[in-house]
Amino acid sequence: MAASAFSSGRDEVADLVIAAQKGDRAAFDQLYRAYARMVHGVLLTRIPRSDVEDLVQDVFIQAMQRLGSLRSPEAFGGWLAAIARTRAIDHLRRLPPTTELVDDVAANEPDRSELMTVLAAIERLPLAYRETLVLRFVEGMTGQEISAKTGLTEGSVRVNLHRGMKQLKEEMERGRR
Repeated sequence: MAASAFSSGRDEVADLVIAAQKGDRAAFDQLYRAYARMVHGVLLTRIPRSDVEDLVQDVFIQAMQRLGSLRSPEAFGGWLAAIARTRAIDHLRRLPPTTELVDDVAANEPDRSELMTVLAAIERLPLAYRETLVLRFVEGMTGQEISAKTGLTEGSVRVNLHRGMKQLKEEMERGRR
């Protein structure tokens, strides 16, 4: 399977899911390679960058344990994104209330004030817009890929991207005043 599940289509993803449900470890490894970037992007919109890699692994462990409960193999991407979102929420509940993505970036790159401004503005966006923007511009996914990965319709993805960009621009302008 190529780097993306979309190059071969949903049928191959469904076949891999069915094989993985039957215990085929290689099939699950292919699913991991195809969806790890998406899970990374979903988590990155919600939690500090320093915690993302560990949680990507946790999401896939949880997915492997629950794979038997997935009734529609073709819905794997949306199902996996839902696990990632839930895992991120659980993680955030355990963090002290002052921990923020912006603080994490500031500690790692204190000389990048423009990046800080953009990240702070992104953090203020509604979650749906933030996730869609990160998947598009950080992970480089197309609207169709975002739709398949998150379970949103392509129309919803376009709306979220448009509204998210509009709000991001407004947030950036407010931050410069």
